[in-house]
Amino acid sequence: MPPLGKMLVLLGVLLVLVGLVVWLAGDKFSWFGHLPGDIRIERKNMRFYAPIASMLLLSILFSLLLWLFRKFF
Repeated sequence: MPPLGKMLVLLGVLLVLVGLVVWLAGDKFSWFGHLPGDIRIERKNMRFYAPIASMLLLSILFSLLLWLFRKFF
């Protein structure tokens, strides 16, 4: 079980770091969610939002980070 504990601590530290970045530099990421490819439909009584391009960007970023993590650890 020690490797699992180590990994949970590392993920917790990473989560705190991401939270600090979002908290301190959140206004710098205002473009996120408004990329070309994000679908937004607004009607009188309905609002639909599908951030397809933003989620693809996050998926690529997380895949790269996991690849780097596995390569070095």
